[in-house]
Order: sequence, then structure tokens, then C-alpha cells
Amino acid sequence: MAPGCTLVLILMTVAPSRTGAAPVPSPLGALPGARGCHMAQFKSLSPQELQAFKRAKDAFEESLLQKDWDCSSRLFPRTRDLRQLQVWERPVALEAELALTLNVLETTANSSLDHILDQPLHTLHHIHSKLQACVPAQPTAGPRPRGRLHHWLHRLQDAPKKESRDCLEASVMFNLFRLLTRDLKCVASGDQCV
Repeated sequence: MAPGCTLVLILMTVAPSRTGAAPVPSPLGALPGARGCHMAQFKSLSPQELQAFKRAKDAFEESLLQKDWDCSSRLFPRTRDLRQLQVWERPVALEAELALTLNVLETTANSSLDHILDQPLHTLHHIHSKLQACVPAQPTAGPRPRGRLHHWLHRLQDAPKKESRDCLEASVMFNLFRLLTRDLKCVASGDQCV
């Protein structure tokens, strides 16, 4: 199977969007100026949005105290940094990370979190819809993922098969603020993120 087709299948498995489109990487210039890609608004989220995420994370942590769980692997290792990727690769990596986060949070097994997750999910869907404009869905355009990006996409794709539901939920919840304050800000900053 051609590498481009493999990537499309990987991304379709990991990150089905509500529209059914599966993004594939394509080189981008500075993201805020890329056609249809308007991410500069996400350099920082409002205090109200961050507070909604904090409430969700705190409620999740409280629910963890009532469980006997053990997660040994780190889906989002501390050494991973989007700045290590090329500018065009960053939105691809963030889109896959965000799609997995949405997938896990929308199907959370803890129904007591449903009402607390409403606002954060709304915000994440909005960010995801804007981010998809930065990741064109043309499999023949641009370079293919390799190196760090390929490893990261593969890791995200395998996570639902290798991790328990509880560990996936814990991973995405504990990664939320990094996603929102570091990864998203980096993608929104385009080539200014160094």
C-alpha cells in the first residue's frame, strides 16, 4: 500500500471528524497567513474557557480517587514538543492529538462528568474545526510524514488499541492544559514558535 494511503487510513482510524474528512499533511507557510487557516485567535484562550477546562480536570481527578487504576505508559511524554517539528507538521500533529482527545472525552465512561465537559467539548470542537483548515486533505500534496511526526501519529493511532479506557481518559485529561496553552499556542504562532 502506498505511504500516502496508509497515512490516510491511519488518520481516518484515529481521528474521524464530524464531517468525515481525514486530514493529510501539506506544507504550510506561516499558519496565520495560510489560506483558510486562521489560528492566531488561539494564541491564548479566555480566562472563562480555561476555567471551564480546570473545572473538568479537577472533577476528573476527584473521580480518579475513587478508582483503583494503574497506567504505566505515557501517551503524551514530557519530552514531546511541537517545536521539534517543522512548521507544516505542527498542525498535523495537533489535529491528531485533538481528534483523539475529542474522541475519548465524548465517550467518557464517567457520566458524572457529562455536564462539566459540555463547555470544554464545545471549545475543543471549535478549535478542531478551525484547525482542519490548516491541514489540507489532499493525499498527493506535499511531503509525507516521517521521523518524529510519523512516530507521533503512529503512537496516537495505536493508543486506543493498547491503552485501557481509564488510562486513555487520564492521559487526555492530564494533557489538556498542555494542549491548550503550549501546543495550540505554538500552532497559532506559526513560524514564530521557536
